[in-house]
Amino acid sequence: MSRVAKFGLTAVVGAFLIGVLASPARQAEARPNYCKIVIEHYKDVPAMAEAKCGICHPGKDKKERNNYGMALGKALGAPKQMDAAKIMEAIKKVEGEPSAVEGKTFGDLLKEGKLPGSK
Repeated sequence: MSRVAKFGLTAVVGAFLIGVLASPARQAEARPNYCKIVIEHYKDVPAMAEAKCGICHPGKDKKERNNYGMALGKALGAPKQMDAAKIMEAIKKVEGEPSAVEGKTFGDLLKEGKLPGSK
């Protein structure tokens, strides 16, 4: 291979590697275990499976959380909690907390087959 061809090939490969390494990795920030565990726990509430991330996040911005999402986040204690037992414990704890519907807890709404959160 000629010297010019080697240089050209090296430049192309180098540019490709720089492009790959310099581009930010696109990672989902959502916590799939939260959603999976919540939906599994409330499998008798079809609205939960349909809502998916909307259980806690009312809009497209996943940093925005409804009152249920905020209560669950607070009950989890540590951010980015991934321990399934602690997530389950937080889910059960939040059931007894008051919802936006006067006189009803999140658990009451879930027993009625409704989504627990509102903006």
